[in-house]
Amino acid sequence: MAAPNIVNVTTITGVTTFHAGIAATTGGRGSLGITTVVSNAASSGKVLKINSLVASGIGATTGVTLQYFNNINHVSASSTVSIGMTLAVPTFSTLAIITKDNSVYLEENTALGIFSQPNTGGTIDVVCSFEEIS
Repeated sequence: MAAPNIVNVTTITGVTTFHAGIAATTGGRGSLGITTVVSNAASSGKVLKINSLVASGIGATTGVTLQYFNNINHVSASSTVSIGMTLAVPTFSTLAIITKDNSVYLEENTALGIFSQPNTGGTIDVVCSFEEIS
């Protein structure tokens, strides 16, 4: 599991991905209901620089939790660190969780997972912009 030297890169590819209707979870830090936003495979030879992650509240949502997993399969609570915990997303508005000011690097075999707080009045959508560096 080697991370590439980001001073001497050969390729930087910009990527934007989205996930609509983020699932709610019923257990803190458990894998139930976690949506993988972006992941870096164990032998990808890349590091992913997450530049932005924006959550949109579609309806009467309550909040969202973003977690970093040091194992791509979300195997246990011990492999999880919260980046944002139960963040309030304004109704019919957006919340920038990750920006260029607080970017995150994903080395090989790591992932970002997100889930919304249980609520029947709305959903959470997310858009994530990142760079694949190799």
